[in-house]
Amino acid sequence: MGEFFSNVARYPKYLISIILGVFASALAPLVRRSSNPITAVALIAALISGLITLALIVNAMVFPSSI
Repeated sequence: MGEFFSNVARYPKYLISIILGVFASALAPLVRRSSNPITAVALIAALISGLITLALIVNAMVFPSSI
């Protein structure tokens, strides 16, 4: 039984490493392209737009009757 809990305790480490790997592989090409000022501004605008969209969606999910 102790081996079972030992295996279950490892899953959060795997989840964190997978999430960090996905973010690292997604952000690496964007960091390389940010040397051009126009591209950097576009990437920052896209990031801000995505965060605002995510915030509005979460707000609508948590408070659905606010309209």
